[in-house]
Amino acid sequence: MENIALIESFSEFKDDKLIDRVTLMAILEDVFRNALKKKYGSDDNFDIIINPDKGDMEIWRNRVVVADGEVEDENQEIALSEARKIEPDFEVGEDVSEEVKLIDLGRRAILALRQNLISKIHEHDNTNLYKQFKDLIGEIYTAEVHHVRPRVVILVDDEGNEIVLPKEKQIPSDFFRKGDNVRGIIESVELKGNKPQIIMSRTADKFLEKLFEQEIPEVFDGLIMIKKVVRIPGEKAKVAVDSYDDRIDPVGACVGMKGSRIHGIVRELGNENIDVINYTSNLPLYITRALSPAKVSSVKIDEEKKRAEVFLKLEEVSKAIGRGGHNIKLAGLLTGYELDVIREGSAIEEDDVELTEFSDEIDGWVIDEFAKIGLDTARSILNQDVADLVRRTDLEEETILEVIKILKEEFED
Repeated sequence: MENIALIESFSEFKDDKLIDRVTLMAILEDVFRNALKKKYGSDDNFDIIINPDKGDMEIWRNRVVVADGEVEDENQEIALSEARKIEPDFEVGEDVSEEVKLIDLGRRAILALRQNLISKIHEHDNTNLYKQFKDLIGEIYTAEVHHVRPRVVILVDDEGNEIVLPKEKQIPSDFFRKGDNVRGIIESVELKGNKPQIIMSRTADKFLEKLFEQEIPEVFDGLIMIKKVVRIPGEKAKVAVDSYDDRIDPVGACVGMKGSRIHGIVRELGNENIDVINYTSNLPLYITRALSPAKVSSVKIDEEKKRAEVFLKLEEVSKAIGRGGHNIKLAGLLTGYELDVIREGSAIEEDDVELTEFSDEIDGWVIDEFAKIGLDTARSILNQDVADLVRRTDLEEETILEVIKILKEEFED
């Protein structure tokens, strides 16, 4: 077996793996030097000349001529009589360069050498892939669904790279079929053995921020800044925006006429309800805006404890809390303050009764469900529409009607 049998594949590797000539030469030299070390004990006195484009290679061993019988290191030294078989006029002390054929390494060494070459090139590919996607962390990326599994969706991009979208990083309403194009952000790149695992997310706050950049020109151009994004994926999100240019209305520019600009983002996120608010350094005003759509009467702030008491009229309490407590939770995350909702006028009206007074007849979890939307007295529930209560709570209509019946019998009598 001559050099050509191994070298023929060099150009193929270069074309298939898109490796530049300098890198391929470095990989080849490293592989051959490892083989020479195993065969001769050292590679220090070898010159390797490689031409991957033409598919040829030469290996030359350099040794010093010593007198016959004085060879101590066969790799570094050559006897005078042996040297004169190469060139008859060699003398002691001169350097001899002798070409080494791959066949001299042995068939097993050649097979191992080729396998090592393939392994090194794969390692190079994985290193490049890792670096490529490390630079893409936090950026939007699109890939095609290749395989859907119960706990993960496997995606493949245009270059054949595999990307993983775990179940917990999917929006609850997401449903994918093979061949679908999926957008998300590259959240992390982890090394699993020598192979990088690329993780995509559609639930990260950063995904929504990047969608704003992609879909709204003023955000992309830097005229509008995204100050903060908080999300309950698939349910609700709040985005604080600001602009240094007083002529630009940041909220209006992001939402668009009749929601035209934000509609595509909402659809991408499975109809996630997105509140866009004007950022301000005025904390009470910021908290007030964060609790939109509720109208806040006043705010009392405890900066040391990072808490704020928010005073609202009775009819605004349920709006401030929101379905499942989502609105007040997101407002707290957006402002960085724990918010306590307090009804204006605090004391219960004389002809009203705390809902907890009915704990003997109404289950505690039902009372808690009403409290989540700010209804903690008998009158506050009796003043509500049944259909509206069904929509705003996780209670069945039958349960709500039973509660109303109990309250009417005990409270109104």
